[in-house]
Amino acid sequence: MEKIIDESVQGTTLAIENKNTNTRKLYIESYGCAMNFSDSEIVASILSKEGFNTTDILEEADLVLVNTCSIREKAEMTVRKRLEKFNAIKKTKPHMKVGVLGCMAERLKDKFLEEEKIVDMVVGPDAYKDLPNLIQEIDEGRNAVNVILSKEETYGDVAPVRLNTNGVNAFVSITRGCDNMCTFCVVPFTRGRERSRDPQSILEEVNDLWNKGYKEITLLGQNVDSYVWYGGGLKKDFTNASEMQKAMAVDFSKLLEMVALAQPKMRIRFSTSNPQDMTLDVIHTMAKHENICNYIHLPVQSGSNRILKEMNRLHTREEYFELIDNIRKIIPNCSISQDMITGFPTETEEDHQDTLSLMEYVKYDFGYMYAYSERPGTAAARKLEDDVPLAIKKRRLAEVIAVQREHCKIRTTQHIGKTQEILIEGTSKKNENHWMGRNEHNTVAVFPKENYKLGDFVNVKMEECTSATLIGTAVGLSHNN
Repeated sequence: MEKIIDESVQGTTLAIENKNTNTRKLYIESYGCAMNFSDSEIVASILSKEGFNTTDILEEADLVLVNTCSIREKAEMTVRKRLEKFNAIKKTKPHMKVGVLGCMAERLKDKFLEEEKIVDMVVGPDAYKDLPNLIQEIDEGRNAVNVILSKEETYGDVAPVRLNTNGVNAFVSITRGCDNMCTFCVVPFTRGRERSRDPQSILEEVNDLWNKGYKEITLLGQNVDSYVWYGGGLKKDFTNASEMQKAMAVDFSKLLEMVALAQPKMRIRFSTSNPQDMTLDVIHTMAKHENICNYIHLPVQSGSNRILKEMNRLHTREEYFELIDNIRKIIPNCSISQDMITGFPTETEEDHQDTLSLMEYVKYDFGYMYAYSERPGTAAARKLEDDVPLAIKKRRLAEVIAVQREHCKIRTTQHIGKTQEILIEGTSKKNENHWMGRNEHNTVAVFPKENYKLGDFVNVKMEECTSATLIGTAVGLSHNN
């Protein structure tokens, strides 16, 4: 993966404020998408009630959990290498138990126990409430597996324990699963059907976060634009559009507005959107409320209509352009980022050039770019030969990255000379005397610390930039404080 944005984190060890009464030590590592990090907070909450305190020291852990990603082969190889590290420690600490969570667990199921002898427990994304029973199993010397996908589970009744938190930003999960069945993607098989969370429980979590001092939330789902609450989690089948309209008490645009109105001073982001599902109602809601950030992550995957069809992406190049044009019209200063795959089966040089021309049209602020990686069990793996040579995949990826770097620089430069509100999220990784935060467009900015503190909204005058990071000077606190 290549991500064109600075100050990023791809794998994180998570620790929390612990209970004095708990006696066992839990170590969690999370990889992959934001949903995995959010799920790890749910796991920590469940296990906190079972006597576990988290630790960031691997060697002192009684239970080691790794929350896994299956979106690409490289992600799975990273997990297997970490298991080698865990195995070395387990040889000196035999009572230590190791569990694998998340999408890789769901994909491999019992096979994981055969392939990785160190693993004691395999738990899919919908089975975390069963962790107390599974831990009892492994404590009694038996391996434990639960990878049953649920049609209803949203964990809406579990109050997440905020892990590795800066006390400023938090994820709020609103949907789980995906129904879109893109041919390259394992998510529908590892996370199941789309289901939405009760909006009241979402608002309660948002209000609780504000009361605890958090300043920004990200509404999270594999496909947030598919959010719909009619009184139950899973979508129903409707005989006609009017019947469906009556049943749709809350769609994503309505939820977004409910959250914006509930906490007018809290910054709101959301991820991830799907071009085929995003409606103009969402864009108008963003434009209406100042606390909703003017930033949309809008994966396209390819600029070729032929490849989009092979991917089962239910939008065309032209429809994507129309959506981009509408976003620019309704929110002229909205920043947009992308996901892009190079070297998908049957991709030709003409298809690749279509991707580059789409990028030139949109000029994304930043993006996440990958060479195609065949995933077992997907429609692409079953029906399409992975026929683009690795060298060509890498060359096309390099060309996509080069174009994105150029556009990153163009977009970031546009902020120079402007004074923008930055939410301080932490110390800059490159200079301990500078704060790091983001503007509403999701662009990272750094500036001297002076007397400002973590969580402050600060007006910063942008003076220079790298390709993806703004450098400025604070000129005072924002009115949002």
